[in-house]
Amino acid sequence: MAVEMSRVRFDELVSDALDLIPVEFARAMNNVVVLVEDHNPEEPSLLGLYEGIALTERDSTYGGVLPDRITVYREPLLAMCADEAEVVDEIAVTVVHEIAHHFGIDDERLHELGWG
Repeated sequence: MAVEMSRVRFDELVSDALDLIPVEFARAMNNVVVLVEDHNPEEPSLLGLYEGIALTERDSTYGGVLPDRITVYREPLLAMCADEAEVVDEIAVTVVHEIAHHFGIDDERLHELGWG
């Protein structure tokens, strides 16, 4: 059964998950914004999405571009969880997973590390 939660509370939990990122990684994040949306219109079951140019792929020509986007999708995360504690855990995993993409870590490596 899906967890019912206000948008405000969900946003707070995403913010809390971002606060768990070690300071050295948070400082290294560059030109990236984290957003919350209800669901991905093309893949409604998607939990999160990174869109941008990973730090490992940026070179001297990188500049003047819009920020990378990390989107956390509220509805599928709430649908897969049984209670708020599980939502907290799943948001944290999703946030870490998408931030890892910003640092150039691919899905295969994330699965190997247990963050898939």
